[in-house]
Amino acid sequence: MPPSPPPEASISAPSPDENSNNYNGIYDVRMFGAVGDGVTDDTEAFKTAWDSACQTDAGVLLVPYSYTFMIQSTIFTGPCESGFVFQVDGTIMPPDGPDSWPKNYSRRQWLVFYRVDEMSLQGGGLIDGRGEQWWNLPCKPHKGANGTTLREPCDSPIAIRFFMSNNLTVQGLKIRNSPQFHFRFDNCRNVHIESIHITAPALSPNTDGIHIENTNNVEIYNSVISNGDDCVSIGSGCYDVDIRNLTCGPGHGISIGSLGNHNSRACASNITVRDSVIKNSDNGVRIKTWQGGSGAVSGVTFENIHMDNVRNPIIIDQFYCLSKDCANHTSAVYLSDIQYVGIKGTYDIRSPPMHFACSDSVPCTNITISDVELLPAKGDVVLDPFVGMLMENCRH
Repeated sequence: MPPSPPPEASISAPSPDENSNNYNGIYDVRMFGAVGDGVTDDTEAFKTAWDSACQTDAGVLLVPYSYTFMIQSTIFTGPCESGFVFQVDGTIMPPDGPDSWPKNYSRRQWLVFYRVDEMSLQGGGLIDGRGEQWWNLPCKPHKGANGTTLREPCDSPIAIRFFMSNNLTVQGLKIRNSPQFHFRFDNCRNVHIESIHITAPALSPNTDGIHIENTNNVEIYNSVISNGDDCVSIGSGCYDVDIRNLTCGPGHGISIGSLGNHNSRACASNITVRDSVIKNSDNGVRIKTWQGGSGAVSGVTFENIHMDNVRNPIIIDQFYCLSKDCANHTSAVYLSDIQYVGIKGTYDIRSPPMHFACSDSVPCTNITISDVELLPAKGDVVLDPFVGMLMENCRH
């Protein structure tokens, strides 16, 4: 069944003026040859509609309700006129799995928005990544023959990527079952995300909900993310990030990092997560960095967050590694001025509720823990929540 958009989210396409190509600023993809039967390749129709709507002041590219459009890996390129809206009231989906993906199309990304400013991606419709067949591909280190570890690259597409774009709004959409990340923002500025719903199975690999990298002034509000990896992952070069009223889980929680991989320099600052719920998740709020890296994470606040049966509610890990054979290094990403305020709820008793593993040579500093109350979801109350944790290299 097609999604049911709220009345205010749906836009009806007017008939074109008989004497011109003017669609009153609304460009329904069907007017450009899109069929919307879920089988026909509607890529070229979308590209043509984009070219027209993008060059119209306050133009609207309309994906109409009750239709399902299959489109290939595509880069939508700006700049566009100000006030451009990509209105999704129907359903958009890619080819079904790697065998259906054309050989000459990128397998690393599906829908890319490049150098597009002042755009809104919105509507009450659905973006369906059809990721089920991709999840069986080796996307993470996994066991091979004779006890070996295989590290084949992840070769599955990100569903939606914004690259070098500014003043963006993403609102009201449902996104599900991406082959890999659902959203990725690279080198963007002024991003507002609100009232979106992201879903994928708990065991789907690398299906982060929202990943940001070298992106600043980001707002993520009033949304629900349930997936197989981080609900939100914040990479290097990000600052001024505000996350509020997010419901996260199942998944891997909300993460800053991983930072400093391959001895790189990584920085992130002024990040706030508040008034949110994390449930049935492997992790709660996490900062993870690789040994050997450099740079700094500072000015981080986690406030008024409810944990519901979370295995690792609070984590700092400066020894992050995806295998058991990572070498020790003396350099590390410096972590400072981190606050945990009003973190309450329950944790999975398989792990302690708080875990701080800080570098010997570059210890964590100025960590504040206030009004934290975490109780076992099952079993006896733990009198000392720091039992079994690495705390000696943290300065409070």
